[in-house]
Amino acid sequence: MSHVVVIGASTGGLPFAYDIKKTLGKDHQVTVISNNPNFNFIPSNPWLAVGWRSEENISFLLEPHLKRKDIELIIGEASEIKPNDNQVIVGNQVINYDYLVLATGPKLAFDEIEGLGPEGHSVSICTTAHAESARQEWKKFCTSGGGPIVVGAVQGASCFGPAYEFATIMDTDLKKQGIRDKCPITFITAEPYIGHLGLGGVGDSKGLLESEFRQRHIKWITNAKVTNIATNKVTVDQVNDEGKVVKTIEIATQYTMMLPAFKGVDIVAKLADIDTGFVNPRGFVIVNDYQQSPVKDNIFSIGVNIAIPPVEETPVMCGTPKTGYMIESMVTAVVHNIEEMIANKAPTHIPTWNAVCIADMGDTGVTFVAMPQIPPRNVTWAKKGKMMHLAKIAFEKFFIRNMKTGNSEPAYQKYIFKILGIERLKKK
Repeated sequence: MSHVVVIGASTGGLPFAYDIKKTLGKDHQVTVISNNPNFNFIPSNPWLAVGWRSEENISFLLEPHLKRKDIELIIGEASEIKPNDNQVIVGNQVINYDYLVLATGPKLAFDEIEGLGPEGHSVSICTTAHAESARQEWKKFCTSGGGPIVVGAVQGASCFGPAYEFATIMDTDLKKQGIRDKCPITFITAEPYIGHLGLGGVGDSKGLLESEFRQRHIKWITNAKVTNIATNKVTVDQVNDEGKVVKTIEIATQYTMMLPAFKGVDIVAKLADIDTGFVNPRGFVIVNDYQQSPVKDNIFSIGVNIAIPPVEETPVMCGTPKTGYMIESMVTAVVHNIEEMIANKAPTHIPTWNAVCIADMGDTGVTFVAMPQIPPRNVTWAKKGKMMHLAKIAFEKFFIRNMKTGNSEPAYQKYIFKILGIERLKKK
């Protein structure tokens, strides 16, 4: 019998746990370590932050659903990984493993910019708890009559989609409340242009999102390095194409949401003390083509915590996003690679790392498809419409239902691709 341990139970770790258990069967043990007793559907956080969802809508307790699938759950913060001993330490517990899968998600680097984050002067939608706090602040903001808003992503950020979502969702909600005219919105981003997305653009994402922002009267500042966030203003250095600061800008604000840069979580970053081949300087896990550590072949990693270099050099640092479909392909590959290793075979499955992002805009939506992630691409596609808005809503319900029932069916491949016609595009 083999024991597979996964650290993390979010959109990568939980589907992996279900899938590996289904694939290996009852003769093998699967254990999930999570510092949160709940599963939270993170892509719904922008809706939660304006009160269009509640925590109960997008969260559920992990324990009864994992127990029904004969998967052990340990609630607690993993404090140490001992790769040479094949052990993980959680509190006073020592968990031995045959295979370890790191699905921890990122550490939010709020500390890298003065005043950034919930402990500073801006709200966050990175976690469900943060989004709930943002919702409370949003209610106060709107009740008081509104005011100027700053939204966007700071230098080093890699997940730009939620910033665009939140900007347009706020715009839609303010119109519903009849106070949009009292709330000028400024979008600040490290991207060299609107719609870069950390991917060098996808289809005509630049034209599409610039047009959307113009229609919604959302101003923007690109090539921006945020230097300070205060209660009533955000200060940025704007740079030119050579990376030199050309001007410093102060933007008035009464409600600020800026996505932070990511780092590897502490337990993973500390692996650098054991061997420099485990993680990169930011603490992200280094993996080979099979999502496998080059240092220890029984350690795999999936999701946002893996090291992926930027798609291209930009004047201000932009990371590369790891979207839901990309993570889904990582999960599938790792499940089959562990299955092969248990059978004393070499791993052969390589994830696609294609990028598919469905972004809601409150009253419409947009989907970006980049196959492969790095240009030149076989498919590069951006499309806006009410269908994309409805697809995001349907996907939320579909994914949460699957996670409650323990269904490991690949959601993008089986569901979203059919709705959006991406299979047809791939065939072309």
